[in-house]
Amino acid sequence: MMNLLLDTHTFLWAIDDNPNLSPEARAAITDGNNMVFVSAATAWEISIKKAIGKLSLPQGSYLDELSAHRFTSLDITTEHALAVEDLPQYHKDPFDRLLIAQAQIEKLTLVTRDPRIKQYEVHIIET
Repeated sequence: MMNLLLDTHTFLWAIDDNPNLSPEARAAITDGNNMVFVSAATAWEISIKKAIGKLSLPQGSYLDELSAHRFTSLDITTEHALAVEDLPQYHKDPFDRLLIAQAQIEKLTLVTRDPRIKQYEVHIIET
């Protein structure tokens, strides 16, 4: 059993059954023994991109998709936010930095397509 944290691209690909999702990532996400988390940071990033017209959800609303796919929302805690400060500056994206901190603190495997995340001390599954 693994506890997974999906990055934004992975979440969008998973709910859209996008063929860009790697077989390993797809298997881990759909394995009923694994818990799959989606960060509030992902909701925040999606909301920003929707508001400026750069993104739309392929099907229903964000919360509908979480429920339909049995994903669990992961709130952002003060501990998560403060941990970002201690991360090396390999990656500048604030959303990804927060996901890395959450994965480290909560001992989650981050499912991502971003190769820069490999530089951090975090378990990953590549999409």
